[in-house]
Amino acid sequence: MLDLNRLKALHAVAVYGSVGAAAEALMVTPSAVSQQLAKLERETGATLLERSGRGVRLTDAAGLLADHAERILALVETAEADFEALRGEVVGRLGIGAFPTAARGLLPQALARLRERHPDLSLRLYEREPERMLREVSRGELDLAVIQDWTNRPLAVPDGLSRAALFDDIADVVLPAGHPLAGRAEIELSELSGERWISGSPGTVCHDWLVYTLRAAELEPEITCMADEYPTQLALTAVGQGCAIVPRLGRDLLPPGVRAVPIRPRPIRRIYAVWRSDAARRPAIRAAVEALRSASEGLGAVV
Repeated sequence: MLDLNRLKALHAVAVYGSVGAAAEALMVTPSAVSQQLAKLERETGATLLERSGRGVRLTDAAGLLADHAERILALVETAEADFEALRGEVVGRLGIGAFPTAARGLLPQALARLRERHPDLSLRLYEREPERMLREVSRGELDLAVIQDWTNRPLAVPDGLSRAALFDDIADVVLPAGHPLAGRAEIELSELSGERWISGSPGTVCHDWLVYTLRAAELEPEITCMADEYPTQLALTAVGQGCAIVPRLGRDLLPPGVRAVPIRPRPIRRIYAVWRSDAARRPAIRAAVEALRSASEGLGAVV
């Protein structure tokens, strides 16, 4: 009989293209994935991986088995969801993903609520970028994710996923305290022409959004510092390295030497939860969405 964990390892290699990437997705070591595949080869009597340059490729036999594995894993998930729905109990394991500021500013309260109300539910939290989480939820590697996008740069949600709006998070421009506009109650984005900017790394949602937003306001972004953590961006702002646009969720207290000023047009990012529509019957999914909504109360503008 084929072992489910070994099929899962093969499916992950087929999806991610390498043993190392599959191991990262499964939260195990590459050695553990290789061992599972070696055992699967012995069970099936077929060669599953062949060397290809520095990497590996799946044989025809492995591709056939990986296709079956995808269907088997989907059936197992459906069976688990149906069984949990029948029992009506919030049990099992729930893998939740969240982008960094949500992991800091929203998930601690939501997880605490879940653990208090549902002690038999095993929780796992993973910090991820939104695009990666959407892929992992679609593939069943995460059960639920907290996603962000910006109202002027919506993120496409794949078919087969359901979503629930949580709240709208407002962003402000942060300036050095000595900046001529730092004392204003509100400023127009166009007034920041010629400023140096601090942003996240190229390719991240926040970096791409900043560039898009500045160009939409006919400002050519001069990005001089790139740091993915907002506390780092605030520290750089404090010493005059530039200004940044920072959301309020998870921002905490501003360091000395920094002022946050509302801007027009007001940047708003939407925070929402996504999960596979086929898993919506799971009581654990419904409990997690309820906990997230409860933890969202008082954060930003409620949708």
